[in-house]
Amino acid sequence: MAVLNISYMCLSNPLPPKSNHSSSFHFSSPLTLPKELKITHVKVTEYSFGDFVAKASFVGLLSASLFFAADPALAFKGGGPYGSEVTRGQDLTGKDFSGKTLIKQDFKTSILRQANFKGAKLLGASFFDADLTGADLSDADLRGADFSLANVTKVNLTNANLEGALATGNTSFKGSIITGADFTDVPLRGDQLEYLCKVADGVNPTTGNETRETLLCR
Repeated sequence: MAVLNISYMCLSNPLPPKSNHSSSFHFSSPLTLPKELKITHVKVTEYSFGDFVAKASFVGLLSASLFFAADPALAFKGGGPYGSEVTRGQDLTGKDFSGKTLIKQDFKTSILRQANFKGAKLLGASFFDADLTGADLSDADLRGADFSLANVTKVNLTNANLEGALATGNTSFKGSIITGADFTDVPLRGDQLEYLCKVADGVNPTTGNETRETLLCR
C-alpha cells in the first residue's frame, strides 16, 4: 500500500530530489499556493499492509479511549439490565427507588443515605462499599445482593428477603431493624451475627422463615 508524502518548498530555494528507493514525480508547472509555496516533489513511500492496519487500529483505540474519558458516566450508564439511570459511584441521598425493579443494578460505592427501596426487586444488585445509612429496604427482595464492605447501619430491613446475599468484610448492620428479615445463607462476621441475634424477631411473610432461625441464633 502506498502513502503519498508531499513536500513543500519555496521557489527561491528549491531542493533537488534525492535518490532513494522510493518513487518520485516532478511537476513542470508548480501549482499556485499561498505564501508563494509550490509543490516541487511528490514522494511515494511504501508501507506494508500490516503497518497500515496496526496504525489504524491504534488510532481507533485511542479515539475510543478519549471518548469514554471525556464522559466517564457512559462507562456505567445502565448500571443494571433493568435500570437506565447511572447509579454507580453517585450521590443518591434520599432518592426514591420504592417498588422499582432493579435486578442486578450496580450501586457500587454510591451514597444511598435515607434512600427509599421499600418493596423494590433488587435480586443480585450490588451495594459493594456503598453507604446505606438510614435507608429503607423494608419488604425488598434482596436475594443474592452484595453488601460487601457496605455501611448498612440504621437501615430498615423489616420483612426483607436477603437469602444468599453477601455481607463480607467490614459490613455493619448496627442499629438496623431486622424484624421478619430472612438471612438464610448470608455469611456474617461473628460480631455482626452476635449483634443481630440480640435484636432478631418476627417471621418473613414471603418465605415463612423465622428471622432468628435464618441467622442460626442459639
